Amino acid sequence: MNGDAPPRVDGRALDRLRPVVFELDPLKYAEGSVMMQAGDTRVLVAASVENRVPGFLAGSGKGWITAEYSMLPRATATRNQREVSQGRPSGRTSEIQRLIGRSLRAAFDLKLLGERTLLIDCDVLQADAGTRTASVTGAWVAATSALAKLFVAGDLPGWPVVAQVGAVSVGIVDGRALLDLDFREDQRAAVDLNLVATASGEIVEIQGTGEQRSYSRAELDALVDLGLAGIASLARLQLEALADRLAAVEELRGRTRKAAPAKSERGLWNDPPRKA
Repeated sequence: MNGDAPPRVDGRALDRLRPVVFELDPLKYAEGSVMMQAGDTRVLVAASVENRVPGFLAGSGKGWITAEYSMLPRATATRNQREVSQGRPSGRTSEIQRLIGRSLRAAFDLKLLGERTLLIDCDVLQADAGTRTASVTGAWVAATSALAKLFVAGDLPGWPVVAQVGAVSVGIVDGRALLDLDFREDQRAAVDLNLVATASGEIVEIQGTGEQRSYSRAELDALVDLGLAGIASLARLQLEALADRLAAVEELRGRTRKAAPAKSERGLWNDPPRKA
């Protein structure tokens, strides 16, 4: 499938991510925040904690995670109108917001949040493709940072992280499977796929579209494998960004385990809650 086509415009290998940077705590007031940069795509993510839940969860003892997504007017080459002036978010924005929320709810035990809502705000400062995947990846960092503060402060009954989640785009361009498409590649992709998965390789969501043609099961499998390898690389960078926060969490959990040695643990993350 990869053939002898010309190299990528930016010189990257086919299976190479764009340069990724996580700047932790760019915001003063948010419980957790990160500036996620993937190449020329930049997304500012804030995680806010509110001591309330939607009406359908009132009295349940469970928390909730939801997200909002927006793109600044000059995040792109030409100015986009602010959606607030249109009175409602676009279909694309609504779909991305739901994706971010679903992705994070797969990563945290809502029972251990108590009746709190974790609100994730993803604002695209500059777009060069992959804004939804950068939002998901950065959102996990911001959310985990916020919850680490709560846990260390003694405001949570347990450590609520059950999985590490990231996302990346893959696609077929000029007959080749590429990882982490930039805008130029995204515009030319015959097949475009966004993958959300855990660091251990479990899939949360696949959004795959044949933009110019259909694609085979073998091509799908190759794209998923490529994406999972990319998410594994992103996961290592997520942990590096959160190293100090997670060290404080593990120190506290270590003291708890010594006090109750019969309880089994699974590294940094808890076992996911079992469905009834």
